[in-house]
Amino acid sequence: MALFGNAHTIDPGKAAHEYARLLGQGEQVYGAYQLIRDAILLTDKRMIMIDKQGMTGKKVEYHSVPYRSITHFAVETAGHFDLDAELKIWVSGSGTPIEKTFTKGVDIYEVQAILSQFVAR
Repeated sequence: MALFGNAHTIDPGKAAHEYARLLGQGEQVYGAYQLIRDAILLTDKRMIMIDKQGMTGKKVEYHSVPYRSITHFAVETAGHFDLDAELKIWVSGSGTPIEKTFTKGVDIYEVQAILSQFVAR
């Protein structure tokens, strides 16, 4: 499904090991999703979006969104004809949401539960 540009679940432990240099001391990965070369990590402190750029992917941009900056979010579940689930996150200071698409194989309720747990603090 990566060819269609949709995120799929990856093991949080493997993601924590692969991206250990990005994590703060004691920071834990609760959810991890792969999108072709890019990735999304949901930790106990923030959402990290990894954007590999260019043909080789050597240039990488890391976006870190602390949960306290998220004003609200929305999830849209997959349907019978629309096989993708969507996540929209609004960050303070920005009028347009960050939008991510997930394959039907991703439990969007799990993504929503992780965000609910940490955004509501």
